[in-house]
Amino acid sequence: MDTTTGPRPGRARPERIVAARGARTDQLVAVNVDSTRLGPALGGCRVRHYRTWQDGLADAARLSAAMTGKAALAGLDHGGGKTVVALDGSFARGRADPRWRDLLADVADAVEQFRGGYVTGPDIGTGPADMDVIGERTAHVLCRTEAAGGSGDSSVPTALGVDASIDAVCAHLWPARDFSTLSFAVHGLGHVGELVAARLAAAGARLVVTDLDESRRALAGTWGATWVAPEQALVAPVDVLVPCAVGGILTPRTVGELQARAVVGAANNQLDDDATALLLHARGITWAPDTVVSAGGIVSSVAREREGATVDEARRRVRTIGARLARLLEAATVSGEPPLHEARREVDRLLATGRSALSGAAR
Repeated sequence: MDTTTGPRPGRARPERIVAARGARTDQLVAVNVDSTRLGPALGGCRVRHYRTWQDGLADAARLSAAMTGKAALAGLDHGGGKTVVALDGSFARGRADPRWRDLLADVADAVEQFRGGYVTGPDIGTGPADMDVIGERTAHVLCRTEAAGGSGDSSVPTALGVDASIDAVCAHLWPARDFSTLSFAVHGLGHVGELVAARLAAAGARLVVTDLDESRRALAGTWGATWVAPEQALVAPVDVLVPCAVGGILTPRTVGELQARAVVGAANNQLDDDATALLLHARGITWAPDTVVSAGGIVSSVAREREGATVDEARRRVRTIGARLARLLEAATVSGEPPLHEARREVDRLLATGRSALSGAAR
């Protein structure tokens, strides 16, 4: 299936969807390009089992629309897209399946159909080494390993963007307070969460931490942090909740139980529904849109792999996430609306004008 609607300022429907069974593996590979209004679409390759292949297509559409917003708000001359591979029951072992390289070749073929209009990268189920394999068949790939000339693991720049966002939120809410007087609950101690928590601990903050992996509990001791169960971390009596694990954690129920004054973290799709942003706003809880906070990885990889920036220059660009978030929070304060509404308004403006947030300005 190949459906093309053409570029458009709005986001009511994607520009183009290519979905087909891979020639080598017979697995469904779907590439959804939401928008190229600002430039070639960016979006990772997600490989997982879905209840139905239709669920995989729906996930690709949802994620590619989110990438349009993330790229625009990050000041990139790029749109949003996503690859989703909906594995069937015959592919039960993931990377252990002997057809794994063939599956990545099927992905590369799908990406190549866009002739540079879409660039893929890692997502759930894939990593930099997989991008190396995809890169053997198409040049339109990001976050290859450093050995292959790529920018490698995106965890460090993603965490740097979260750090800058936490700084911006704290400066917005408590301009005269030091981190040593604030408390944080870090929900998820994966690659990004661990880096963020370590930085907060070094700044003297009081920490509550958690992860589904009990072996991560040892980290709490090195930081002098309190370890709690994941569900307890969400409602801990802290100043800032830092979600760095799964999405969908902010629901009407959890929002009603939150004790934090602010929520800012790397987890994607934190809201179960857009309406939940209104509930957070009504409770006076500042929520930093995850599309802004978690953009460090794509900002760094685009800078290094597509624009030839040095590591230091890429880091400088990632740190500007804090300034962009600060402006968004200030606009929300002035309008009296949730930050999500201001973010959506800004994305619509950028798409309507066809200009990235940094067009005509020094990066």
